Order: sequence, then structure tokens, then C-alpha cells
Amino acid sequence: MSESHRAVEAVWRIERARLIGGLLRQVHDLDLAEELAQDAMVAALERWPELGVPDNPGAWLMTTARHRAIDHLRRRGRFDAGQGELVHAAEAAQGDAADAIDAALDDEIGDDLLRLVFIACHPSLAAEARVALTLRLLGGLSTDEIARAFLTAEPTIAQRIVRAKRQLADGRIAFEAPRRRELPQRLDAVLVVLYLVFNEGYSASAGEDVLRPQLCEQAMRLGRILVGLLPGEPEVQGLLALMELQASRFRARVAADGAPVLLLDQDRARWDRLLISRGLAGLARAQSLGGSAGPYTLQAAIAACHARASTAAATDWRAIVALYSALAVVAPSPIVALNRAVAVGMADGPAVALALVDALRAEPVLRGYHLLPAVRGDLLAKLGRHPEAAQAFRDAAALAGNARERDLLLRRADGL
Repeated sequence: MSESHRAVEAVWRIERARLIGGLLRQVHDLDLAEELAQDAMVAALERWPELGVPDNPGAWLMTTARHRAIDHLRRRGRFDAGQGELVHAAEAAQGDAADAIDAALDDEIGDDLLRLVFIACHPSLAAEARVALTLRLLGGLSTDEIARAFLTAEPTIAQRIVRAKRQLADGRIAFEAPRRRELPQRLDAVLVVLYLVFNEGYSASAGEDVLRPQLCEQAMRLGRILVGLLPGEPEVQGLLALMELQASRFRARVAADGAPVLLLDQDRARWDRLLISRGLAGLARAQSLGGSAGPYTLQAAIAACHARASTAAATDWRAIVALYSALAVVAPSPIVALNRAVAVGMADGPAVALALVDALRAEPVLRGYHLLPAVRGDLLAKLGRHPEAAQAFRDAAALAGNARERDLLLRRADGL
């Protein structure tokens, strides 16, 4: 693959969602916005090998896509006087075109990606469909990756996305950003999206890399904008705090050879103290806003317990068990129960935790979840039941979609 082709792919991964978000404001048609963004990428693949990679490749893609959008509107007879400003902007210098158009189409949200999230989280769509569609648009996640995030079959996710697009098109729903007073009714779905995008970046469900930092950075950036828009919402503060505390571990989370490093084995001197301080401050703000703690604030509090411990041995596992117990009341799920069992194992011993984990083996949603046998293998190994532990690690490896995680699980099995 040539250098220019690699540049196109890299820029596409970074700019794809922003392109679609910007185009959607112009053409008010989701499928068309995606098509125009793809056309711009094809144009880059054709022209960059000959002309060289532009100084501002993202602006080049945006300008190219918007030129094609204007051509499309003209062909369909949808071009009116109001689009004149767009033509003028698109005909300006490439570096200034996107800014000029954005100024002409500004709204209260002020960010194309966050605007795209709020638009796709339209209240007329079922909650699961909103989240699946937005993960596809914002994170560029495949249907397989989204299915893993939901612990749901891939065809089910594909159907949700297609159905959501069709409903938006057939319902002739205006692709307009909600006004500030309308944001709260879409907030829950938006928070779920940012949370899942961050999680996919923090622990990639497939591929060769443990981390996809770009997804985490994108989710945190949007979280910071959201905090500015809705500073009085404790769960917005809590989610941003959670993401920053988790992101503080990036440098210690992956070994030099790319293998994942388990939390208890990480070099805490490599944790980012600035992100930790920001996360702890955000958690304090969330807690100061009053009311019962929500799921993101509780998870941020759990992350804070790890962040405050100078060593793994100094971790307050009983506090973490209590927080998971509270989380199980607010947002009950088999995954929360599994995470609580891990904490119980650290606080009360592996035998107590193994009983909890074995009780979860009948949960349908966990049958394809690789971390269930992985946790079980860890507990069995601590109890000295090595043959059973090795088999559990092999079972986990067979379910893992990420190559690095799979290798780690197989190494743990071989070590027993």
C-alpha cells in the first residue's frame, strides 16, 4: 500500500464521522451524507497519489464532499437561495471553506460530531436502535463490534440499524439539532453512545490492537463539550470523570510488544496524574450536584478507588464491592454482577467469588462473553485447580474477538 493510500485511510478513520455530521446539516439525508463522504474518500484515493497529501487533509475531504453535495442539490432541484452561502463558502480556499459553512449553519451545540449524536438519538426511535445507529455513524464501528458491545447477535444489530435509517427516512424527520431545552430527552441515549464508543477504544473487541485511542479521545472530547452544555447534569459529569480516570491508564495498559497488561500488574507510576486529577475533580462535581448517584457516577467512583491506590495491594476492595452493589441496584445486569464477583474475590477470597461466577453461567447474555470464563479461570487458578483453570482460559480465548486478548488467555492457559 502506498504512503498516500495509508494517509487516506488514516484521515478517513479520523474524519469520517465529522464529514457525515457536516454533510447531514447540508443535505438532510443520512444515506446521502454517508454516500457523499465515501465519494470524497474515493476522490482522495484517486488524486492524492498524483498531487500529494494536502497540508490539511481533513479540510480537503470536507470541501470535496460539500462540492459534491452542492452538485447533487442542484441536480435534484433542491438548490435555493439559502444554499448560496454554501456555494460561496465551498468555492473559497480549502482551509477556510469548512469554517465558513459551519458559521453559516451554526446552532446551540456547536460541534458536528455531537450534533450528529443528538440527531441520531431521535426520540421517535427505539432506544436500542438509536444507540446502534449512532455507534455506526460516530465510531465507525462495524455491526460485529456493536453486537459485541451489546452482547447481541450481529444480524439483530444490522436489522436495528437498517430499521432506524428507514424510519428516519420514511418519517421525514427533520435532521436538525435539538434546541438546548430539548437535549435532556435525548441525553440518556447520548451518554450510552459515548460510553460504548469509549469502551470500544479502551478495550477493542476485535482486531490486532488492545487500544483504539482515537475512539477514546473522541468520546472524551464530546463529553467535555456536553459538560459545557449541561453543567448541572450529574451523570454527564460522572461519565466524563469515568472516561478520564480510565484513560489515565493508557500508557500502562499495553506492554512494549502490544500485549495487554492486566490492571493489577500495571506500573502505576505510568498512570497519567493530570487525567486522574481531572477525573477526581469531575467526580466531586457530579457528587456535589445532589440526588442519588447514577450508573456513570458510581462507575467513576469505582475507577477512583483504583486511581487513589498507590499500589494494587492498597486498593480498597470492600469499598469497590459496596459500589458495585449500589450499581447492581441502579443498573442491574449480568456484567455488573460479574464485575462485582471479581471485587468480591479480591475482598473475600476466590472461593466465595467462584460461587457467584458459577451462578452466572446460566445467564443467556453471558454465553458468548469471553470475560466470564476468563474470570472463572483466574479464580480456579488461585484455588490451585489448574487443569480446570487452563480449560477455562482456553474457552475464553475461543470467544475473544481481539487477537491480543486471545494470545494472553492462551499464554495463561499454557502457564498452568
